[in-house]
This record gives sequence, structure tokens and C-alpha cells, in this order.
Amino acid sequence: MRATPIPEFMLEPVFDAAGSGRDAIGASTVAGKGLNVRHGTILTLEDINVSFDGFKALTNLTLYIGVGELRCIIGPNGAGKTTMMDVITGKTRPDNGVAYFGETLDLTQMSEVEIAQSGIGRKFQKPTVFEALSVFENLELAQKTNKSVWASLRAKLTGEQQDRIDEVLQTIKLDASRQRPAGLLSHGQKQFLEIGMLLVQDPQLLLLDEPVAGMTDAETEFTAELFKSLARKHSLMVVEHDMGFVGSIADHVTVLHQGSVLAEGSLEQVQNDERVIEVYLGR
Repeated sequence: MRATPIPEFMLEPVFDAAGSGRDAIGASTVAGKGLNVRHGTILTLEDINVSFDGFKALTNLTLYIGVGELRCIIGPNGAGKTTMMDVITGKTRPDNGVAYFGETLDLTQMSEVEIAQSGIGRKFQKPTVFEALSVFENLELAQKTNKSVWASLRAKLTGEQQDRIDEVLQTIKLDASRQRPAGLLSHGQKQFLEIGMLLVQDPQLLLLDEPVAGMTDAETEFTAELFKSLARKHSLMVVEHDMGFVGSIADHVTVLHQGSVLAEGSLEQVQNDERVIEVYLGR
């Protein structure tokens, strides 16, 4: 179990002498500016419980995501995948349990805005873009800037901000469509644009909910390439039902069932787990 939360003024957190199973999870121990990831773990969920009017959505959920890891979350409908992401982003408060971003940021004590500003970005299944604005304007609006009315009226892109938008446009392959209204993009392109809107905010952890739903085969293949290129620079948690897509990207797969972790490991390991076959994959 995690130690008692540490006062913010302390540079290093204190752990039990026995340590934690999180120590060797991370792909690296370097995350974004100011985030303490000394044990290589960017997200810690321990014994999380959430109930809604007597229904147990999450039951003693424990999960660790390493720095730079690309984790896929699978499981049947109602397994708790969305509720888990709601807890991470502050939309839902757990009844009890531990949720930390890095070593010292207690997500259960932070607002949704504070969590987003700390470096966690979330993409929902249905793309949400400003359809009347151009692709470029969507990315410009999504940047981490002062969003007050006065600041917005006076806002002017710096060279660094312009370069970052250009870089993201290249990454999501929408550079040729930068002046195109977002409403005229294909479904897949809107998905890419929304991912780009997260990337311009330089998140350290990306939560992506069924990102390839409704995409063509070519778009799905590009999404796999995109996610693999983003891993190591960012940590990714991908909730997905397309097992072919999961197999093409996952470092590690977690299977949720009835609000708890049923199995973890490589895709091959979970596919051969009799419990997973019974409740999710079938024969």
C-alpha cells in the first residue's frame, strides 16, 4: 500500500521500507516538468471503490501505469472502464482508495481543471471539435494559455507556439488541411484533430476511449503508428474493443471485469486466460 500523502514542500516522498510493486514498472523515470516519477510510475490507483446508488462500479481496483508506457484496457461493457477514467480525471470521486499522478499529486483532492492542467489529457469516444473553426484554429484554441476574455482578445501566437502547432499538424497528418473547417473533415480526421488538440497541451498521460471506432482500415493503421510514436514521449492508456488494434500497439493489457482487474499481461497471455475467455473473448 502507498504511504501517507506527503506535504507539498517535501522534495522526495517517503515510502515503507519494503517498497512497492510499482518500482520497476516505468519505461523511464523522466516525465514532464515538475512531475515526480521517482519510481517510474506515472499513475497509481490502489483499492479504488466507486458505487452509484448501491451499484458497485469499481471494486478494490488497483492499477499502475509506467512512465512512457502504452497500456490497453479491455473488458466487457459495464466492466468499469469509463468510471475508472472518470476517477482519474476528477469527474467522479471514489468512495475510498488512492489515486496519484506521479508520486505526490493526489487526484482525489484536485478539481477536473487542476488535473487537466497538471498534465492528464482525455479523449472521449465521440470526437469533440469546433466544427465552424479551421483545423489550425482548433489547435490554437486548445493550447495551454490564459483563457480569460481579455487575454483571448489580445492573444497572439508566439513563434514557439506556431512551431508547436506546425509540428502537431505534421504528426496527425492534417498539415494540408490546416485551413479546412473542422466540420468538413472525415470521422477519422476529426479523431486525429482531437488527439492533436490534446498534444498541443503537452500532456504527460493520455486517456483515449475507443479511438479507432468508426475508422477505415487505413485510418486505424495510421492510428496504431501514431500511438506507437507517441509512447515513450507520453504515457498512454487506451480503452479499446478492437483486438486487432490492441495487438498492434499494446505494451501491456489489463482486463477489467465487474469493476476489478481480472487479468494483466501481454495480449497473448490474456487471450489464453480461461477467465478472460469466459467473460469477454469467447471461443
